Amino acid sequence: MSIITAYFVCASRAEAETIATALVEERLAACCNILAPCQSVYRWDGKVERAEEVPVIAKTTDEAGDGLIERVCELHSYDTPCITLWPIDRLPADYAEWVEENCQ
Repeated sequence: MSIITAYFVCASRAEAETIATALVEERLAACCNILAPCQSVYRWDGKVERAEEVPVIAKTTDEAGDGLIERVCELHSYDTPCITLWPIDRLPADYAEWVEENCQ
């Protein structure tokens, strides 16, 4: 199994907490870190927009990645939520085992 990081942003802290809790309860992520709000600048419907969003970083396995994306999309308030998965090059073996155990 390979351990990966999922990154997504939410419209509010409450939404981030709801999604993070579901991912951990459903074993799609071993852990989610809800970060401080950030300012996002993006183009939507032909206009440059600005919004305060709440980033979330989830630790999961490559095998659970598609399920995580699907579940975030189901629970998210955005029509097109930002969800990206990043590989992890190195991590302690004990931590990798913990993530694997908690994403089964």
